[in-house]
Amino acid sequence: MTFLNRRNLMGRLAALCSAVGAGTLITQSAFGRNKSDNSVRKLNRDGKPADGQQMITPLIIHSGLIYIAGQGANSNGPVGKDDIDSHVTKVMENVKQLVETGGGSMDSILQLTVFLADLSNYEAMNKIFKTYFPHGGPARTTVAVAGLPGNSMVEINCIAAVVRK
Repeated sequence: MTFLNRRNLMGRLAALCSAVGAGTLITQSAFGRNKSDNSVRKLNRDGKPADGQQMITPLIIHSGLIYIAGQGANSNGPVGKDDIDSHVTKVMENVKQLVETGGGSMDSILQLTVFLADLSNYEAMNKIFKTYFPHGGPARTTVAVAGLPGNSMVEINCIAAVVRK
């Protein structure tokens, strides 16, 4: 009689797979993860369900991630001054507000895509970015573009993790 004959091995493997599957179910239930986490929630700037009338939904939450649509300097009211510092600050405040509305924080931002109308403003943009990410920034791509809606000097979209409900 062999300890690891084919039947014995397959029986042990089936028991192990079953235990792992049950363990996954138990831990997902214990941490409140269920099928409703896979729903797509489209929200307006105030965190209320989007009414479906807008062309672009500013905030979408799905599977523990927050997706923020491109935020320009004029996305949420006019900018005070027409300089890169004012534009970047306004855009970052818009991003911060939406991420927090979705249940995230600036530290939970995983990825940013930055569209910059003038690449000569890259260093000025980075100087302001550092104030929003004192613990290190997210993965980021910066792309120079010919122009942005509303004459914004910068537009940013991002993905963040939900860290609180």
